[in-house]
Amino acid sequence: MRARARRLPARGWHPFVRRARLALCLVAAGQAVAAEPVVIIAASYAGPTTRYAHAVLGDAIEHTTLVLRYADGTERRFSLPDDLVFEDTAPRLVDLDFDGAAEVIAVESSQTKGARLAVYGADGRITSTPHIGTRFRWLAPVGAADLDGDGVMEIAYVDRPHLAKTLRLWRYENGRLSELAALPGVTNHRIGEADIAGGIRTCDGVAEMIVASANWSRLVSVSYMDGAFTTKTLGSDTSRPGFARAMACAP
Repeated sequence: MRARARRLPARGWHPFVRRARLALCLVAAGQAVAAEPVVIIAASYAGPTTRYAHAVLGDAIEHTTLVLRYADGTERRFSLPDDLVFEDTAPRLVDLDFDGAAEVIAVESSQTKGARLAVYGADGRITSTPHIGTRFRWLAPVGAADLDGDGVMEIAYVDRPHLAKTLRLWRYENGRLSELAALPGVTNHRIGEADIAGGIRTCDGVAEMIVASANWSRLVSVSYMDGAFTTKTLGSDTSRPGFARAMACAP
């Protein structure tokens, strides 16, 4: 079968219309004024490659480069070294530190150590989780939100959705990621699917992660408050339309 590249759009998980980082510059009169905000408005992958033959997303194509486009019309490209690829559906834009400027969440995979989740800013990679530890081991992002209402963002992913099937939460604070909690027995991806099921929804003011049970027999919502997970079965329809209804808070 001929390798085919995925062409999925970048998704912004949360809208952001707030102040970005401001730098001061001196004008001829000697007065300090604010420079243009550095705001990422779009992200995509480029540089298709077959150098990481995992094909977990249904084809042999991964990517070597993250392309960031800024509000001023410019763009920058960040390319990975030969031992890494972006093994992902699309980069995700979300304001992780509430400063009004989006960060970018991506999945990077190592030739020898498997996948990790990485956070990029306007100037490149800010931080990342540790690699899973073994070649051809992957993670599937769920979403990012302030899940427990403490004013700090959490990023959720399913660690090895075909093997370990463990939901992991990482707190993003001061440009660093720290693991917060883990819940076994759920998944959001089957081998060969080009997309990732579910995500984070907010219904009645409560942020919930929408995933499937480990054997795909149940659609499940997972919330995290006061240091503990709460799970609820939403039904038995784990098709993509079933996930879409759940994400829309439909009964």
